Amino acid sequence: MFKKKKYFLVVLVVLIMAISVLTGCQRQSNKVSYNLSLEADNFNVARKVTVINQRTDTILFQMSGNFSIDKEADGDLAVIGENDDGTYYKHFIYLSSEITYIVEDLGKTGVNKYKYEINFNPKMIIPAEAVTVD
Repeated sequence: MFKKKKYFLVVLVVLIMAISVLTGCQRQSNKVSYNLSLEADNFNVARKVTVINQRTDTILFQMSGNFSIDKEADGDLAVIGENDDGTYYKHFIYLSSEITYIVEDLGKTGVNKYKYEINFNPKMIIPAEAVTVD
């Protein structure tokens, strides 16, 4: 009886040691990815998002600044940032099978974290045709 308890205790200790060793073996890239994402979600990292129409190879939208990017449950891309007065903004980008996006991490910058810039492709907005009705 005593041998069984001792054997069980040894197996339990070995299992606990194996689990503790394996949990500490997380890849460094996973840690770095988590830390970078956390910094970006706290608006501490400058980013640039570019939205591209794959069919026409045109850039539809560009935005740069310190903001967080989140993919919503409905598939839209949400860009969330903080204004200098403490309020927040949220822009949505509709993604479809022909629309894709690229996010560039521009790194930490010494510029104002509340400033952001949005660029639209004017060809996608301006080419309106005037229709006259007689």
